[in-house]
Amino acid sequence: MPMASPGTITALTAKFPLVIKSEFRGETRVVLPVEQLLEIMGFLKGELGFDYLVDITCVDYLNYRDARDRFGLVYLLSNISANERLTARVYLNEPNLTVPSVVPLWEGANWLEREVYDMFGIVFDGHPDLRRILCPEEFTAYPLRKDYPMQGRGERHNFMRLGRDET
Repeated sequence: MPMASPGTITALTAKFPLVIKSEFRGETRVVLPVEQLLEIMGFLKGELGFDYLVDITCVDYLNYRDARDRFGLVYLLSNISANERLTARVYLNEPNLTVPSVVPLWEGANWLEREVYDMFGIVFDGHPDLRRILCPEEFTAYPLRKDYPMQGRGERHNFMRLGRDET
């Protein structure tokens, strides 16, 4: 599936001048200001036809060379009828790790946002059911953050061990 057309990027940057466009290996990406995230995502869906949210993920840039922001929240969008796709990023830094939820726009964002919350601690404001999806509720850390030790912090020893015959 090809990347977003130049017309799509032009329409997006004309409507939202704070959107930053970049290219990497022939793919066009945009960086969105967190303050306008929900408005821009609504425009991408309603006006530009990006009707399918493919994925939401996060990257922890802790100790990454030349990184200015700690977290990069990545939205992969697709316009099925126009055969376009777009990568949109929002950068976040501690202590403000809150972004608006896009569940009102794409219902499929529900579990994707829960996974990012569970693994990185990014809070999605307005999410209908923001709770852990992979780790137990008692788990207090975010295991995909780069400052989380590979061996854990001992919290896994406090949970009941399940065998194959108990599952």
